[in-house]
Amino acid sequence: MTTPSSAQDHKHHERFRFDDNPTDDLWSVFKIMGELVEGYNKMSKIGPCVSLFGSSRLTKDHPNIDLAREMAQRIAESGFGVITGGGPGVMEAGNMGAVAGGGASVGLSIELPHEQGTNPYVQKEHEIVFDYFFVRKLMFIKYAKAFVVFPGGFGTLDELFECLTLISTKKIPHLPIVLMGTEYWQGLVTWLEERVLSLGMITEQDASLFFLTDSVDDAMNHILSYYTHESVHTNL
Repeated sequence: MTTPSSAQDHKHHERFRFDDNPTDDLWSVFKIMGELVEGYNKMSKIGPCVSLFGSSRLTKDHPNIDLAREMAQRIAESGFGVITGGGPGVMEAGNMGAVAGGGASVGLSIELPHEQGTNPYVQKEHEIVFDYFFVRKLMFIKYAKAFVVFPGGFGTLDELFECLTLISTKKIPHLPIVLMGTEYWQGLVTWLEERVLSLGMITEQDASLFFLTDSVDDAMNHILSYYTHESVHTNL
């Protein structure tokens, strides 16, 4: 005998089963292609950049905001463009610093509910708005020569671990990854070393793929030394 609960579950299952529309999936391929073409077209003309990640939720009085602005300015003064997610918080500070440093200020925005649009420091010719996170993330990585990661939430962690995964699997070169903020990141670093590494889930080399610091000078030295000591570097 079918109980009301099981009947309801069956109806729920059937609704999702028949809501699937293969035609919608096929059409989405063209939308994805459009985002890829726009991204490749715009990003390929900018030149070498550093991707800067971090929380959109920090207010202007948070210490990380000034630090991100200073870091981005130094990056721009060193000849790199600065790529951010185009939003508020750390991203806005990064774009502000890029403009102050005379570099390209790139914003890879994403359509999200309850979130403001692109920040005013993104240069219009370097603004791209995405619907798909995975296409946006590809642009962050493909056109970057280094990554600077400020404290952030799920999105920032996703971007960080995407970079670490691609480097550790040799899908991209061993580009510099800087974690800015020892107090914020130390717990994660300790967990990776004491749990993940000790269980053999990553290697010693994997555990050394990033540089942890609070210093803009040290961060810049880490990035620039990579290009001083290595002759040729390519990305995806």
